[in-house]
Amino acid sequence: MLLLIVTVAALSLVALGTWQLERRSWKLHLIEQIDQRVNAAPTSLPDPHLWTSVTQEEYAYRHVRATGVFLNDRETFVRASTVKGSGYWVMTPLKTDDGSIVLINRGFVPSELRDPQKRAAGQITGATTVIGLIRMTEPGGGFLRSNKPVADQWYSRDVTAIAAARGLSRTAPYFIDADDRPNEGGFPVGGLTVISLPNNHLLYALTWFTLAFMLISATITIFFKQR
Repeated sequence: MLLLIVTVAALSLVALGTWQLERRSWKLHLIEQIDQRVNAAPTSLPDPHLWTSVTQEEYAYRHVRATGVFLNDRETFVRASTVKGSGYWVMTPLKTDDGSIVLINRGFVPSELRDPQKRAAGQITGATTVIGLIRMTEPGGGFLRSNKPVADQWYSRDVTAIAAARGLSRTAPYFIDADDRPNEGGFPVGGLTVISLPNNHLLYALTWFTLAFMLISATITIFFKQR
């Protein structure tokens, strides 16, 4: 019975290690894809009829171009912690040429510049083109806090919740991080996207394989001592 238990446990540990190697291969492929997307020439936004197929694996960090008009009166300010310090992301709806809406993370502003009147030079009116990276919605909240739409307190870039709070229809299920092209007056500051894809799967695999080896070694040692 003991031998059966040890065999099952060892096989389970080896299976977990193998699974982590498969995950490592998948992660390396994803990192390569994202690197290609970020450095590719900007393309058009996904057509609205493709919105249901916009997934993290297929669309995250795609380099895109969008043309339209900013709805500056419907900005949303989301708490941010960046290399520039603490403040807010300025999320502004862009009404595109086909009438649909896409939320644009125009960039960072410090708390003292949350009021648009204090950075009026950067409030773009009329037709404009935004170039940036597709980002997936961040439902729920962040900073260990939940979004509070009624109180207009936002801790994550939850596209669905922001669209509902601002009365936006036909809104894309993703948002765009604007690139680092400077805005007049210096704010908001774009181009602060952080791409972080931890890849610790090899370490995890070695851990599982080591545990399997230790279990087998201990079992063999005990067996020979008993003999």
